[in-house]
Order: sequence, then C-alpha cells, then structure tokens
Amino acid sequence: MKEKIIFKSTDLFLNLGFKSVTMDDIANEMGISKKTIYQHFQNKTKLVEATALHVFENISCGIDNICALNKNPIEEVYEIKRFVMHNLKDEKSSPQYQLQKYYPKIYASVKGKQFQKMLGCVTQNLERGVTQGLYRDSIEIDFVARLYFNGMVSLKDQNIFPRENFSMVMLMNNYLEYHLRGICSTKGLEKLTQLNTNQI
Repeated sequence: MKEKIIFKSTDLFLNLGFKSVTMDDIANEMGISKKTIYQHFQNKTKLVEATALHVFENISCGIDNICALNKNPIEEVYEIKRFVMHNLKDEKSSPQYQLQKYYPKIYASVKGKQFQKMLGCVTQNLERGVTQGLYRDSIEIDFVARLYFNGMVSLKDQNIFPRENFSMVMLMNNYLEYHLRGICSTKGLEKLTQLNTNQI
C-alpha cells in the first residue's frame, strides 16, 4: 500500500503541484481513507519527501539506462532531455519550483543528489564528446559540467523565467542548443544541425 500511495501521490503532485494537492485529494483518488495514508506517512511533508526521492531515483535509473546505450554524446543529451521532461510531465506544475518554495529542506536535499548525479553524467558525456571529436578539446570539462547544472536549475526559477512567458519545453530546447553550440567542434556542429533538421 505504501508504494501505491507514493505512485499516486507522485502523479498528482507532478500534474497539479505539491502545494495544491491535499491528503484528502490523494485519499479520494485512491478510494481509501486519509487514516490509511497516515498509517504510512506521518504527515504531508513526509509524503512529499518520499515522492520527491521516488522521482529522483526513477529519473536517475532512466538516465543510467540511456547512458549505457553509449549513443553519440549529442544525441544522448537530447534523449535524456526527452526522458526527464516526460517523467516530470513537461513540468506543467513546476514541481521543482514548488518544492523549493514550500518544502525548502526537501528541495535542498534532492538538489544535492541531483548535482552529484548530473555532474557525473555530464562529465562522462563531455569526455566522450571530446574523445569522439564532437566537442572542442579545449573545453574545461569540470567547469562546463558545473555551469550546465547551474543553468538547468536556473531554468526552473520562475522569478527569472516566468511560466506565462517561457514554457519549459521552449526553455529546455533553447538551453540545450545554447550549451551544445558553445562546446561543439565543427564536426559536432554538423551533427547538431543534422539532428535539428531531422527533428523538424
């Protein structure tokens, strides 16, 4: 039952937002009593924490699977973006922003885990891109990896990018192109252009 509550809560939180969804909403959606939820989770904060970690683990596992395919590094970046956006429901409810605003301690904990995960993943991608001649061999890999993570976090800050003016899909697409054009070699730019043409 505990896992079922986490799955349903994750779906509701990602679609409607951490703030909007109440324990009553979750109980009603599942056709169970609120008391049943409280048998497994002391309060809503504990449930939010469990769902946030569930989402993190799920996305981490998916990213590992994509990286294991050993795709062209440029394609890999786009494949990971598609996977993450799909799993975060295209961030319609701005889950990370709401988590940061209403549950700052949970947000800080998850962000730390995201940083470690992403730093490793992006560093490997950059190293492979340089080795394959798709990224410039003059890039400072550790710097670019940290800058990339920081930029990703900033995209979700609605004070900088208000959702009424910037959709998350548009932000992600523009950011990836900005990132890749900054690091690609001539060979990499040809591959990037080819990928973009195929997507259109």
